[in-house]
Amino acid sequence: MTTVYYTRLDAPVGPLLLTADPDGTLTSLSVPGQKGGRTVQDGWRHDPSPFRAAADQLAAYFAGELKEFRLPLRADGTEFRQRVWAALDEVPYGATVTYGEIAARIGAQRMAVRAVGGAIGANPLLIVRPCHRVIGANGAMTGYAGGLERKVWLLTLEGAVTGR
Repeated sequence: MTTVYYTRLDAPVGPLLLTADPDGTLTSLSVPGQKGGRTVQDGWRHDPSPFRAAADQLAAYFAGELKEFRLPLRADGTEFRQRVWAALDEVPYGATVTYGEIAARIGAQRMAVRAVGGAIGANPLLIVRPCHRVIGANGAMTGYAGGLERKVWLLTLEGAVTGR
């Protein structure tokens, strides 16, 4: 069994729980109350050292000084979810896209929008993999596993929306 390392960081959106594999590759970033978020498990090893780069980049992001994370990431998921998550990685800071646009980017049929939404909702790497940049076709702030208040806060930080 692979050792899971974890640490907690304070952030403007609340405490963050980060996990990494033994190589220091970030495997999850969760917030309290997150739908499908991780919680510390028996056998996990608390060690902040694999998270130094993530902590520095997250601090710079929250300070408005970083627009693109450059961290090794790994998330387990189906081939479909991997394609959706890769499309999320291409959405630039300060921009938003719709679920339909993500479906089109991965070559999925229009009726796959619900499946795309499910894959986005299952993203284990909140903030660093920007699922908060996906909005409803009508511009509505829909679905965010970390809570809509956090989604609006992140998009406001990025200048994609004005405070609501």
